[in-house]
Amino acid sequence: MTVLLAHISDLHLDGTDRATERATRTVDYLRGLSQAPDALLVSGDIADHGAREEYAEAAGLLDLPFPVLSCPGNHDDRAAYREVLLGEPASGEPVNRVHHVAGAAVLACDSTVPGEDGGHLDAATLVWINDTLNELPGDTPALLALHHPPVRVHHPLPDSMRLDNADDLAGLLAAHPRVAGILVGHAHTGGATTFAGRPLLLAPGVTWTLRMPWEGEPAFNRDQPPGVAFHVLEEDHRLTTHFRAVV
Repeated sequence: MTVLLAHISDLHLDGTDRATERATRTVDYLRGLSQAPDALLVSGDIADHGAREEYAEAAGLLDLPFPVLSCPGNHDDRAAYREVLLGEPASGEPVNRVHHVAGAAVLACDSTVPGEDGGHLDAATLVWINDTLNELPGDTPALLALHHPPVRVHHPLPDSMRLDNADDLAGLLAAHPRVAGILVGHAHTGGATTFAGRPLLLAPGVTWTLRMPWEGEPAFNRDQPPGVAFHVLEEDHRLTTHFRAVV
């Protein structure tokens, strides 16, 4: 078993030509790959204002010839996200879904707090993660996807609004060695670190890239091309990631 998962984040579709062009360029690049990924993960902030028309645009852009998995970010609105993007009844409840992809499970989790920029996994979501992992058959490997990083990424902006109950997640993961890695967005920079003894991979932003403190000002680099991460998950739970700029 080998799973190829493409990963993008932070499209921030807002009705402007710039946002549309960058998102279109990214999905056209994915369409043109000589080998299609087993799935595409979009880890939040799909819309910039949580507006229905932004999700309608996203639904068209993400109509791809392979499965598209997603979780919401702090700019997303749960009700509009559900209704327009997922085709489900509008609801303010957390959007948690498990997806089975080429022999692996991807748990797309809702770390958003309505009206706030920071993240939190509420009690119901933590129970859902635990129960879902317990119910997976055999030695099925799993990946956990959410918007907010549970660790510092060494920039004051995302570090001021990261996941605020990382210890709860780390404690839960201690009981689930099948989780091979954690995939996040929010930071607008491709990166790699560890969390709870697992790889933690940050997707590059589509809309703009965060310039790190040692790179100087301004913090937002709007000229950097969109980025994509490719995660390769093997049967022995080894996770390899490659980052690409979409020029």
